[in-house]
Amino acid sequence: MSKRKQHHPEFKAKVALEALKGEETVSELASRFGVHPTMIHQWKRALLEGASGVFERGNRRIPEVDEEQVRDLHAKIGELAVANDFLARKLKPWTGK
Repeated sequence: MSKRKQHHPEFKAKVALEALKGEETVSELASRFGVHPTMIHQWKRALLEGASGVFERGNRRIPEVDEEQVRDLHAKIGELAVANDFLARKLKPWTGK
């Protein structure tokens, strides 16, 4: 059984750009680059869908915040603060502070 071919992103971008130029048909590009025409269509679609991200200001995505996780972490911080205060009070007789 043969393993699937892994193409580098640079190669995919090159093929997709050639397809966007429209100077050759997808079949001609497929034979020239040695890939299936379906792959060229997929790469071209991915390039068109992701092209708007190149022009986003700062190229940063807004991080997604998991509210449930934030609540759990705040609760854990509260528990640790209470435990820390308790231990500080209990250790005062031995530390002399």
